[in-house]
Order: sequence, then C-alpha cells, then structure tokens
Amino acid sequence: MREHILKTCYRMTPFDLRGDCNVPDAAGKITLSCIINFYGRINLLEGILYSLQEQNLPNHQFEVILVEDRGGTEAGLAAAERFSAKLPIRYLPLDKNYGHMGYSRNVGLQHSLGEYILFLDDDTVLLQADFLSKLITNFEMHPETDALVPRGNASFSLIAGHYNFHDPYFMTSRCTAYRRAVLTRLSGFMSNFIGQEDVEFVVRFTIAGGKSRIVSELNYFHPPLLVQNFRKPMAVGYSFAKLKSKYSTILWLLVVLNCARHAPLYLLPTRRYREMGRFGIGFLAGVIVSLFKKSGFRYS
Repeated sequence: MREHILKTCYRMTPFDLRGDCNVPDAAGKITLSCIINFYGRINLLEGILYSLQEQNLPNHQFEVILVEDRGGTEAGLAAAERFSAKLPIRYLPLDKNYGHMGYSRNVGLQHSLGEYILFLDDDTVLLQADFLSKLITNFEMHPETDALVPRGNASFSLIAGHYNFHDPYFMTSRCTAYRRAVLTRLSGFMSNFIGQEDVEFVVRFTIAGGKSRIVSELNYFHPPLLVQNFRKPMAVGYSFAKLKSKYSTILWLLVVLNCARHAPLYLLPTRRYREMGRFGIGFLAGVIVSLFKKSGFRYS
C-alpha cells in the first residue's frame, strides 16, 4: 500500500529522484564496502570493529571505511590505526557540514570501492562470523535484488532497564546493504539531512522501483529507539521540512504526517509508545520551527 501511494504521488507530480552524491564507478575493484559513520564513542565503535575483525570473509574482498564527524578526533584515528593491523580500514575525518548525516554517508560512499555497500552504525553489533560472506552470497543468488535487510534485534547489554523493542526489518543505515548500482542511479543521500537520511533515501528508492529483500538468517544487534530529549527529533523534522522544495506538496505532506504519526502515543504509559511518541512530537516541532527559522538547525 505504501509503495502504491508513493508511486501514485510521483506519477501525478514527478521530481528529480537523485540525491547529492556523485558515486564513482568502482566496478570490480572490491566485493563489499562497510561504511561506518561516527563521532567519538570509541567504546561503541570498537564493538562493531571487533565484529568485522572476526568475519570469515578474506580481507581482500572487503573494506571498512570510517567517517568521523567534526574533523575527527585523536581517539578515532588511534582506533582506526589499532584495528588496521587486522582489518582493511580507511579513516576519513569529515571536512565540513558537521552534524549532517546525509553528507557524512555520501563522503563514505564517494570513497568506497565495493560492488555492494553495507551501511553500519557505530553501535551496531554482528555476532555471526559469516555475516558478510552470507550477505554477498544472498546478493549473488538474487540478482534482481537491490537491497538486503537483515533482522534487527535489541542489544540488551547496552540499554539500562532492558528495554527491548526493535523494529526487526526497518531499512536503516544501522545495517542495510545495497548494490552499488542502485546507489549510483539514485545519487546517494541528501547531504543537508541531519538525521534519518536513510528514511528519506528509502522514499526515493521505493518510488524508483528498488527491490529489497528480507534476510531473516542474518542478524544484527542495535540499541532500540531511545529519545532522551527533543533535540534530535526536532533536527530530523527540520531536515524533512526542507524537502518541500524537492517533493511535490502532497507527497511532502504524506511523508511528514507519516513520520509524525506516533506523536499521540506519548500519552500512553508503555515505554515503547512513549519513546515513539516523544520522537513524533519532536519531529513535528522541527517542522514547525522550519517555517520561522531561516538559518540552519544544529543538533549536537
């Protein structure tokens, strides 16, 4: 139903489906690129790097690209150098547009060489040693597939109180893999997005007829939705508000309403619903702020 609505809106009022990244041609240079965007939080970053270090995929078949925000840190560079003894790592300190995840993702994508691209968060954990090799096998077995979506699980060890809600098959950059070809065709992400740039990408991916496939035998762990304050959801809402100049009006309204639909859940006592509701309220606030605030919105 969602796919039908998006495509119908697009047919009524088409727009440019391309993002802001000129994805370089790197066909055949390497099989898989793992892109991790982060800032600080080295203790979490080490978790995903240990996961990748334990993979059974030979090092010459994949690469790890670390993009650190705000020009990088000494600790981030040191971690990259430490793990480079066992992992094919490239460390890229972000040069500008600090705090914009869309731009940060695009920087990693521009420097990647893989036929397949796996986007990961710094707090994602992979416990299967054959995760990467099975990911590649799935792409090879299903040539019609543009994206693979592993099963997400709540990482209990990172969450105080054992809050365990996690949408298992949400197409997000915490752990979703794409063929390079579809990222090239859609020119990656919108660089001015502060957060949930992956959600916006999926809108264009769906309209363009991208084919995704759920892979239940591949599992990752990630903290569930936690909204400590309204700053981050406001920044996300501000980013989506700026799509009004790109999307058709009806599509923009539908996307904004969909992102904010959980706001009333804040009134319910269950923690899962309160977290979702807090995000919805903050998102709406960011959209409203965008109507009056001319300068950029910063989330830090």
